[in-house]
Amino acid sequence: MLPDLLFGLGGVVPFVQLVAFRPQILAVAAALAVVLLAAAVRRRYARPFAAGLLAIVLVAGWMVLPRAVADPSPAAAGRPLTVLTLNTYEGDADVAAVAAVIRSERPDLVSLVEAGAAYHSRLAPLVEPLGYRLTSTTGPERADVWGITVAVTGRLGAVGTRVDTTTPFPMIEVSGGGLGALRFVGFHSMAPTEPHELPEWTRDLEQVKRWCSGSTPAVVTGDFNATLDHSLLRSVIAGCDDATAARGQGLVATWPAWVPRWLGAQIDHVFVTEGIGVVSAAVRDVPGTDHRAILTRLVLPAAG
Repeated sequence: MLPDLLFGLGGVVPFVQLVAFRPQILAVAAALAVVLLAAAVRRRYARPFAAGLLAIVLVAGWMVLPRAVADPSPAAAGRPLTVLTLNTYEGDADVAAVAAVIRSERPDLVSLVEAGAAYHSRLAPLVEPLGYRLTSTTGPERADVWGITVAVTGRLGAVGTRVDTTTPFPMIEVSGGGLGALRFVGFHSMAPTEPHELPEWTRDLEQVKRWCSGSTPAVVTGDFNATLDHSLLRSVIAGCDDATAARGQGLVATWPAWVPRWLGAQIDHVFVTEGIGVVSAAVRDVPGTDHRAILTRLVLPAAG
């Protein structure tokens, strides 16, 4: 339950996968601790086991449970910004359903992971009439799984985009126009499912430092294939807050979407740098994908 705190085991298969499910393991361990404590009343030999397990449960609980408690609401002053992010699962997310969320919520910025040129071409006719401009990180020669598509509302004016192709999943950064100095990032990391993928997963997540520790405000969104229980993710987001955790939704699973929300892992995130307030954060179901979407309403510091 605490492998990331012991000799770096949180970055070793299979512990890197188990760490993602720390909240669920914590619940099982807490129940077992209660049983052992009851047994320890009459059986002295059970007391060391009960005490050791209780200590582990308390440490894990200290790490996990604050994510279910909302931070104080941010001050109302400032510019509102609504952000939507979703992993489309190789472009399989229902395009009409995604367009319906955009139509009803009117986010200022949308990042769609595993959505390249093919998904772009299907979504564009549905949302461009609403005033959105779409940009993809990959061309038609590459499958959707490798791409990210961002949609930007025309309300933000003449923004610019920059694609970074130094990682297997190209990243995209939106800035300028109505965003001012703010940088909006669409991000996707390698999944650490096999030992040979761990080095790339590490390199991918290390990229997040440039935004969370940078000198300009940033909103970093997408599929990080890591939860806040991974010590690597916690280290690279120093300087950022997790939007869902800030609103007490940090234990709501975004993957896999076919299991109850309390059973999966939250590997999709919206990270914001200091000074950006999180007004609300909601995890939304979208048909056709194994991920859930995150819709956040932010407030940017008022221009000085």
